[in-house]
Amino acid sequence: MSASSVKRRRRRQRANEVALQLSGPVLLLAVWELLSRTERIDPRFWPAPTSLVPTLLRLVETGQIVDDLRASLLRILVGFVVASVPAVFFGLAMGLYRPVRLFLMPMATVIYAVPKIAILPLLWIVLGTGESSKVAIIVISIFFLVVLSTMGGVLALDPIFRDVARDFDASQWQIVRTVALPGALPAIFTGLRLALGFSLLIVVGTEFLDVADGDGLGALIYRSSQNVAYEQMFVGLIVVGLLGWVLTLLLDLIERLVVPWQPR
Repeated sequence: MSASSVKRRRRRQRANEVALQLSGPVLLLAVWELLSRTERIDPRFWPAPTSLVPTLLRLVETGQIVDDLRASLLRILVGFVVASVPAVFFGLAMGLYRPVRLFLMPMATVIYAVPKIAILPLLWIVLGTGESSKVAIIVISIFFLVVLSTMGGVLALDPIFRDVARDFDASQWQIVRTVALPGALPAIFTGLRLALGFSLLIVVGTEFLDVADGDGLGALIYRSSQNVAYEQMFVGLIVVGLLGWVLTLLLDLIERLVVPWQPR
């Protein structure tokens, strides 16, 4: 088979995969549209998706949805980066060194199990209700998720790789850089993907609880529901879903570049 034929086959396969990925959301929206238009569900509370377009355009024209999207996205990205970078290093250390794992594992298990929204009032007392507390709750929520995923990836490596590195007199840093980190990257990106989705959930929930002078998609959704503006509420919900989808696609693209040997 020629190289051009292989490329055409890959393009067709990719097009089929994209069509299959889009068919689920399109089918869901079509069923929602049909049920709302035929009043199988109450259109006052479940407006048809096509009826949301004027509301979306109005929110874009006024800049409200753009400002709220920017506020939520900035909180997610800052909290995600601040938590993930040190979490990967802690996870590598816990996976490579048993004393570090024994020392940190009880704290990681306890903090990971605590509902993070429950400690938000404490963060408000310490940091106030501004941006610091919103970012801090994201950091606390996802830090140990990435730590445990990274540690699991390191522990899953065959010990023979580290033994070979030691036989060649590799330093501890060389073992981390050439053995532990590359071998754990698939598990690390799994943890990062989960952490990214969890960040979106946490930031929307936090914005729900701080709507007095707050902004963000969560505040938009909550205020809309309280004002019985259901079209605006559903627009906010759809934007949240699309934001999560786009962020996941970007992380998948980064994974393809960083871990090219990982089978797809």
